[in-house]
Amino acid sequence: MELHDVWFVVIAVLWTGYFFLEGFDFGVGVLTKLLARNRVEKRVLINTIGPVWDGNEVWLLTAAGATFAAFPDWYATLFSGFYLPLLLILVCLIVRGVAFEYRAKRPEERWQHNWEQAIFWTSLIPAFLWGVAFGNIVRGVKIDATKEYVGTLADLFNPYALLGGLVTLTLFTFHGTVFTALKTVGDIRVRARKLALTLGLITAALVLAFLSWTQVARGDGASLVVMVVAVVSLMGAVVAIKAGREGWSFALSGVTIAAAVAMLFLTLFPNVMPSSLDPRWSLTVTNAASSPYTLKIMSWCAAIATPLVLLYQGWTYWVFRKRIGTQHIADAAH
Repeated sequence: MELHDVWFVVIAVLWTGYFFLEGFDFGVGVLTKLLARNRVEKRVLINTIGPVWDGNEVWLLTAAGATFAAFPDWYATLFSGFYLPLLLILVCLIVRGVAFEYRAKRPEERWQHNWEQAIFWTSLIPAFLWGVAFGNIVRGVKIDATKEYVGTLADLFNPYALLGGLVTLTLFTFHGTVFTALKTVGDIRVRARKLALTLGLITAALVLAFLSWTQVARGDGASLVVMVVAVVSLMGAVVAIKAGREGWSFALSGVTIAAAVAMLFLTLFPNVMPSSLDPRWSLTVTNAASSPYTLKIMSWCAAIATPLVLLYQGWTYWVFRKRIGTQHIADAAH
């Protein structure tokens, strides 16, 4: 296996980690409006992800940085062609971070309400747009012979990509609902379980439709196996949450995310960004990659830094592993 193939796999793993971790905190952000009944319950939901949300975003920075270094032509075409949707995602992530930090800075109800609205919308919009972006990457976009995107913004919002957006939005929200059930106690935990059951069935239907479309259009035997894993894991997550096994449900919903991302990258390879105008103009792991020397240096750096990052992030989750409820929210916080 060549180094550019290895880095294609590494980037797939980084996106998997990002969607697994950021997926549930996007979902929790959406639940501040769908599940929480009052300001105290919103505080509970925010506190479940308060110690970890910013660490989860490190995976996005790493995935984007790895793409820039390992496949500069892919990075250039992707971030220029998808400029407006990706800029909107970036703005949402900035506002979302500010909202988490500033919501409780003042006691006025209007102040807190406005920041809670910001948390909801800046969680929902990126969760949807990431599916749109990856749907277009897999489907193929208008790339010319000079590796430039020549389509329009409207071209990105095609039926396949929109379905992909609905899949990521519902899947992340389901993932977040299961995480909420895992991390809370009391009435909010009970309601999270009930919501997860309904949401899980809707998500399963959308995931099956999207992955089936992907399989018919670009799939092979390997992608079919991974697709079956994704669908079965998601149904297993629904069964587990119904049985009150939140830990198993959360793990299985994570497997669903990992399998879905793996399927998309399997159907993509050896392309990194197919051209819908002419297959000869597609960006591939070969023609979009950096030099072998660059990839070699990157490999050594990743081998040293990655275990340290994983250990630190794992330690963070271990420290903040306990459940919380409304009784743990001090009066001054709400």
